[in-house]
Amino acid sequence: MAFVKKLKQSELCIHFNIDSYNLNLLNMKIIAGITVAAFAAAVVLSACIQKSSYRSPAGFDLGKPIKYVVPAELTEISGIAFKKGKSYIIYAEDDEEGKVYYFKPGDKAVKSTAFKDKGDFEDIALCGPQVIMLQSKGVLFTIPFSEIGKPQTASARKWENLLPEGEYEGLYADEDANQVYVLCKHCSIDKTSKQCSGFIFNVAADGNVKNSGGFKLNIKHIEDQLHTDKINFHPSALARNPLTHDWYILSSVNKLLVVADKNWKIHDVYVLDPDIFTQPEGMAFDSGNDLYISNEGHNATSGNIMKFAYKKSAK
Repeated sequence: MAFVKKLKQSELCIHFNIDSYNLNLLNMKIIAGITVAAFAAAVVLSACIQKSSYRSPAGFDLGKPIKYVVPAELTEISGIAFKKGKSYIIYAEDDEEGKVYYFKPGDKAVKSTAFKDKGDFEDIALCGPQVIMLQSKGVLFTIPFSEIGKPQTASARKWENLLPEGEYEGLYADEDANQVYVLCKHCSIDKTSKQCSGFIFNVAADGNVKNSGGFKLNIKHIEDQLHTDKINFHPSALARNPLTHDWYILSSVNKLLVVADKNWKIHDVYVLDPDIFTQPEGMAFDSGNDLYISNEGHNATSGNIMKFAYKKSAK
């Protein structure tokens, strides 16, 4: 009987040890599950915090665009423009083609007018009766707007040697003043200075282009805003807010949106979310103060145009 009693006690201990092991294992699984869930929640929270750290200019939410995917012909879209701010037709150019493209937002197909076989074109602007195209090497082309709609035109005029040696990507047209502004991306005259040079031209109704002055961006002001000692700033697009008359300067390389007053004094710098602004190359405002920014695509990725609706800030 004593042997049987000891045996039962031994079995009880074994069962107790097994149950304790299972309980500990269960507890470990629960703890591990909680740890994984907590880690996942932390990752999501961190991502949310990171997203919320991207600021936007007053009246805009740069985190909530309306996105229009552009057709394959415009995968390498670099510049966009409107005629007198009317956004129902977008005028655009592609890096490699000497064509003026035009289409409605969301169209699955685009139309174009060819004026040159090939060329590294970076931006487009509409100024009165002329369309202006900018090549990266600083050459301008003027095309009568009346020619847009034809398959091709021989009426384009080429303007060389107006700009210093360098690389150019930013172009803006002031249709009221019949002037265009050109902003340098890499210029020989800016290599050793903390400035970015810009140039102003008068555009006549017949397409004649004449120098009318210039302007400078103080890069030190961008560095001050970003709390850094050095930044190699390379702008890719230029536009003017029709409501505030502030200048908006976009940099694809730096993933920055710089805002300057009418006298080119920089007062705000916004870091752009690279998940949204994958390669921002073009920018324009419509007459309703909505902001449009185009992203250049790649082999497997379509180009797009993003619309940021303006909402008047509450006082």
